[in-house]
Amino acid sequence: MGTSKAAPAGRRTAVIVGASSGIGKEVALKLSGRGWRVYNLSRTPLSSERVKTMTADAAREGELRRAILDIGTECGNFDLLVYSAGFSMAAPIEYAAAGDYRYLFEVNNSGAAEAMKAALPFLKKRGGRMILIGSMGGELPVPFDTFYSSSKAALAMLAREADMELRPVGVRVSALLPGGTSTDFTYRRRVYGLEETRGYSSSVKRATAALANMEQCGMRPSLVAEEVLKLYEKRDPAPVVAAGGRDAFLRASGRVLPERVTDWLVRKKFRQP
Repeated sequence: MGTSKAAPAGRRTAVIVGASSGIGKEVALKLSGRGWRVYNLSRTPLSSERVKTMTADAAREGELRRAILDIGTECGNFDLLVYSAGFSMAAPIEYAAAGDYRYLFEVNNSGAAEAMKAALPFLKKRGGRMILIGSMGGELPVPFDTFYSSSKAALAMLAREADMELRPVGVRVSALLPGGTSTDFTYRRRVYGLEETRGYSSSVKRATAALANMEQCGMRPSLVAEEVLKLYEKRDPAPVVAAGGRDAFLRASGRVLPERVTDWLVRKKFRQP
């Protein structure tokens, strides 16, 4: 490791975990287009000369920590950490493979905690922010998306707890919850096939088709990225925020309506008995 040097005066620095595609990519492009120094931590590079990629796998213990420490050594400090890495699987609980859901929680939760811990000393120097990309799936149940929804519920609570803990040292933490968003994440979901789902196959097929349609007809990732930038600029950001008016309405509805009513609406939406 070389000698630490501060970023140029007036230039902000962001570290984005998972900026090679989807929401993370749009955030990286918007920030770099506004003059930010941007680092992408992912397994694959982002094809932009304005964004520096450092190879790191969120599921491999220590890789994010080492990459973030290298960035801190290079820059001296930074202003924003965005955690946008994610993995999803559509599977019945009865037949879900332990390796699959353990990997999911490693990427969606353990990786976030590791990145936050490593970034904190550098963010404290600038009164920085952490923004974790959650999901409305963490607020409302999604059939056969059980493990993903559970991981996003945990991510939102991680943001709430961390914001409460770190506010006194000048670092704010928020989880941003998009609803359906039109990215290639839809097509990278690990969907269990006929032999893996057995008696649940028709229900899994209907639920995943409805979820894919909701995502591909949903928000553009560039709009979610704009919500990230707005959240960063807020003087006193809430620890958990829905991305956009429609999702804010859905989140409020899920909290006001009785759970039995909410669950009935979800079953109808995802064509479940």
